Amino acid sequence: MTTSTRGASKVPAVLVLEDGRIFRGRAYGAVGETFGEAVFSTGMTGYQETLTDPSYHRQVVVMTAPHVGNTGVNDEDPESKRIWVAGYVVRDPARVSSNWRSQRTLDEELVNQGVVGISGIDTRALTRHLRERGAMRVGIFSGNALPDAGVMLAEVRQQPEMKGANLAAEVATKETYVVPAIGEKRFTVAAVDLGIKGMTPHRMAERGIEVHVLPATATAEDIYAVEPDGVFFSNGPGDPATADGPVAVMRAVLERGTPLFGICFGNQILGRALGFGTYKLKYGHRGINQPVQDRTTGKVEVTAHNHGFAVDAPLDKVSDTPYGRAEVSHVCLNDQVVEGLQLLDQPAFSVQYHPEAAAGPHDAAYLFDRFTSLMNTAQMEGQRA
Repeated sequence: MTTSTRGASKVPAVLVLEDGRIFRGRAYGAVGETFGEAVFSTGMTGYQETLTDPSYHRQVVVMTAPHVGNTGVNDEDPESKRIWVAGYVVRDPARVSSNWRSQRTLDEELVNQGVVGISGIDTRALTRHLRERGAMRVGIFSGNALPDAGVMLAEVRQQPEMKGANLAAEVATKETYVVPAIGEKRFTVAAVDLGIKGMTPHRMAERGIEVHVLPATATAEDIYAVEPDGVFFSNGPGDPATADGPVAVMRAVLERGTPLFGICFGNQILGRALGFGTYKLKYGHRGINQPVQDRTTGKVEVTAHNHGFAVDAPLDKVSDTPYGRAEVSHVCLNDQVVEGLQLLDQPAFSVQYHPEAAAGPHDAAYLFDRFTSLMNTAQMEGQRA
């Protein structure tokens, strides 16, 4: 990525997809060029959380909502310490920020962090194109001396694809850190950071959990060194087929029967650990309005998603695995994609979506309570033993 931070509102910009489709607009954020996988997010709010979600590493995010930036940017809502998206695409950026918590405009934040974007294009047409053709490589080019269209297309096609990308270690913490319990400490959890969002350990801390956040390269020995009551595997970017290390670590946790919870990438890791395959979705699920059914209760939840890969597990039967029986616990009602797994013979479960829901619906917050309940049961059984 190359960038300049001068004012960009009248600077020409071009978005080039790998299949040759071109959209012309104006620069938004930093001026320069950037590359990634073009994906779209259907959320109407929560753009700051989207931008700072490490799962969006190396992706150019197209916002389907036409007006973006209305509430500005603050220092309280980011999910991590920086913006992770590779590029940003909006139709009509807000001319002014209007929110009592706003500290600066979204455009200013994109410029400050060197994020190249484009505005003034038909994002509905672009979204329909991605729905029909699938997520694909893309480049955004801006400035007064743009390259020839053929040159830009060649550069886009030289970029690596998301399939086969091993990215978790690039976004995860390098050093272990601790998020203390809020109020009385009830449990200790070892959380493997594969691209964790800041709200996730906060949700656990609210329930009296002290969270030790470990790097993506953590071993089983690292996990059990903190004497955890439970183990958590986070969301994160990239292709789960490349995550052999985390899969091996999760299998070690399953062998010990420690209560286990996975979110998003963590769901895919559990799927692989149980012996299921994974595959790339045509255009993925991204946004805060995705309907999912909890098959254990029959309840339908409106949920927040960000995933381009999914677990290939049977929906119509209980499967035998090396760690006991397993079943699909949650399913997306739009396309029947697996959205959750659970073991029936030991305390382990996962969901593909984001129950921390920042920003978004809170229908699925009960999953953190479910994890707490598993740890409580295991603790009581250990005391009886």
